[in-house]
Amino acid sequence: MGDRTWLADRAEQLLDEIPSAYKDIDEVMANQRDLVEVVHTLRQIVNYKGC
Repeated sequence: MGDRTWLADRAEQLLDEIPSAYKDIDEVMANQRDLVEVVHTLRQIVNYKGC
């Protein structure tokens, strides 16, 4: 990320993906319930970009 700086006041404008680009995972899994057994669900708690 080089010389990039976190700008909290502009965070909403800095999103590089939109949530509506992805299917709802709960709906997808419900549609596949005859093929899979859910034993554990992982949820994202943080997204860190940079080095």
